[in-house]
Order: sequence, then structure tokens, then C-alpha cells
Amino acid sequence: MLQAKRILLIISGGIAAYKSLDLIRRLREREANVRCVLTKAGSQFVTPLSVQALSENKVYQELFSLTDESEMGHIRLSREADLVVVAPASADLLAKMAHGRADDLASTLLLATDKPVMVAPTMNVEMWKHKATQRNVATLREDGIHIIGPADGDLACGEFGSGRMSEPADILAVIERYFGIQAAGSLTLVGRRVLVTSGPTYEAIDPVRYIANRSSGRQGHAIARGLGQLGAEVVLVSGPTNLPDPPGMEVVHVESARDMHIACHQALPVDAAICAAAVADWRAAAPAQQKIKKDGSGKAPPIEVTENPDILRDLSNHKVNRPALVIGFAAETQLVATHAREKMERKGCDWIVANDVSEGTGVMGGSRNTVHLIVGHDVDSWPTMTKEDVAARLGRRIAEHFRRQ
Repeated sequence: MLQAKRILLIISGGIAAYKSLDLIRRLREREANVRCVLTKAGSQFVTPLSVQALSENKVYQELFSLTDESEMGHIRLSREADLVVVAPASADLLAKMAHGRADDLASTLLLATDKPVMVAPTMNVEMWKHKATQRNVATLREDGIHIIGPADGDLACGEFGSGRMSEPADILAVIERYFGIQAAGSLTLVGRRVLVTSGPTYEAIDPVRYIANRSSGRQGHAIARGLGQLGAEVVLVSGPTNLPDPPGMEVVHVESARDMHIACHQALPVDAAICAAAVADWRAAAPAQQKIKKDGSGKAPPIEVTENPDILRDLSNHKVNRPALVIGFAAETQLVATHAREKMERKGCDWIVANDVSEGTGVMGGSRNTVHLIVGHDVDSWPTMTKEDVAARLGRRIAEHFRRQ
């Protein structure tokens, strides 16, 4: 997504400048070309040497450096980027941007650029809430500047509230989303709200034991990220996993199938629902209130099970807020396409993604997947690929579907 993209990162003054180093590292891991401008105030918190070492590019600081002007010039530096990111963006730099001032390299570049600009503010909570700052931010939004954050939390000054710079992962997600939309061209999900379920569910037997499956949630989480990169507003309802929350979207954590059922219906209305979670079919009818103990008889305790709510079927047949597109997943161990099509007809969903999870495939918990997309009577068998690539390909198919509507 970011390979060979040229990003101009402006680092202004603030303790959050240390986070910019992590942002540079993450961008370089994705093979972006990062050029950095470090303001005088920013250099009080991070050194030019550390910025240069991570970006692997010269660091620009002075507007009137003859060497810089002869090599590049502030106009070329601002124009040769694909995207300009200011992180952190201090209250002072935001004010300069809002009023068109150009008295240092950073503010001059921002006035001279013809490229999209994103800013991640950081400051004391009272500075952020001040009417002057809010006027400046409103002006920047009207000018088309994308504001990322700030987040709530503990501040370096010891106070609590809005003013924390967004985490590098969140800023990176916004950048990837921007380039994802650019790459997709007309294939975009901007303005679409999408529900994704992911992971397993845990069904309690007693306070310490539960019924579950081997789902890692990797495929569902990858789908949520991919749809977000296409511009969709994503609600991810996730069972218990060891995966970090994908940034830039609403994530609802649940444990049982009943919890997931409730969360999915609370997320409605949505344009599309992708049910990638491996929901347990059954649960204990009456979970024990205390740990079940062995009684020495050698006999297993009787556990009566009852059927869980069918999330895919209920969404597919919702009488008021049925999504325009409902996609199910079918994890099968034999006759994959046949059983998946039967499931699609039984549940009433529009598409179904089928895969073979039999022993030896390594799909459950693994990083790769081989799927068959079934739409009506058509079966589109995809080659084995990473789960991220499966997510990207499915996202494009969903975008194509809505483009035709």
C-alpha cells in the first residue's frame, strides 16, 4: 500500500515528538520514502541524527540554508511529496497554518504545498479547548486539512483530557486508508458502513471451562482493515483473540455467541455485513455456577447443550434493517463448495466464502488461506494467498458490487 510513496513528515515541538520516530519506523517498514522537516522546537525533543537514522534521508531544518535551496528548494520539497503529515502539530504551528504565516521552513512548506495535508495535534487540554485553537482547527478543516485526533488521556503536564497526539498506529491507519482509496480509484467504500465479525466465541461450561474452536480471528481482522482502507466506516465485533484492535474503527469485544448476536444487531443499520467469525453452534444449557469436580466414578459429568442464536441467518432475514449485502463464511472439512452453497441457501445470505479447514491445511490460526467465493450459481476459486490478500480481494469485490448499484 505504501511502497515507494513519498511522505513529507513535519515534526514540530512537543513531548509527543518522540512518537514521530515510531511513525517513521512504521512507514519505512512499509517501504515508504520518508523525508523529514524538524522545527527548532521539535529539535528540543528529538535529534536530527535519530530522525535521519530512521528515515534514511537528510533532515531539513533551516529555511535559508543555501545548500538546501540549491539542492531542492522549499518549493520542490513541498511539491515532490505524495502526502504531507505534521506529527506532532503544535498549537503554534496550527495557528501559523490557519493564518497563512510562513516564517520558518515548516510553515513555508505548508503554505507552498499543493499536496494533501494531515495534522496530528498535541498540546495541553486547555490549549486544545481554547477558542483560538478551535477557531484555527475549524479554519484548517474548511481548508481541507485532515485532522487526526487528538486523543484523550494522561498528558505530559500531569493533567488529563484531550490533547494527546494519536498513536503512530492510528496515524498510520489513516495514511494507509488515504492511499488505499487513491489506489482503488472508483473502487471505494467511502460513505458505506460495514459490520464485520471475527474470531471465535467462548461458551461457558463452568467458571473456568468453555467450549470454543481454533479460530485466531486473523481473517476477520484483515477484512476489517481492508475495508477501512477502502474508506468504509467499519464496526468490528470480535470474539476473544490475541490480535490488536485494528486502528481507525469501532471495535466491540464480546465473548459468547449471544453477546456477539446482540452487538451485531446494535450495530445496525449497515450497508454490508461480513460474518467471518467462527461462532460456536452450541452452548451449555445451564453452565455450572461452581467448578465441576471429579467425583471418582470415572464418568464424565452430563452437559446438556442448546443451540446458539444464528447470527448470519438473523442478519440475512432481518425484517427492518437487513444489510444490502450479507456475506457468510463456511469453514468446511469436506465437499467444501457443495456444503457452502447449501449453507448460503439455508441462511439466506447473498454471498458465501468457503474454505477447507481440515487437518493439515493450517488455515485455522495460520497466515494463509485458500477460499472459494460463491455468488449465486458461480464459484470463484482463488489461489492460496495470505489472509491480508484475501481481505483485499474480497474488499475490491464488495466495492465493485456497490459501484454497480
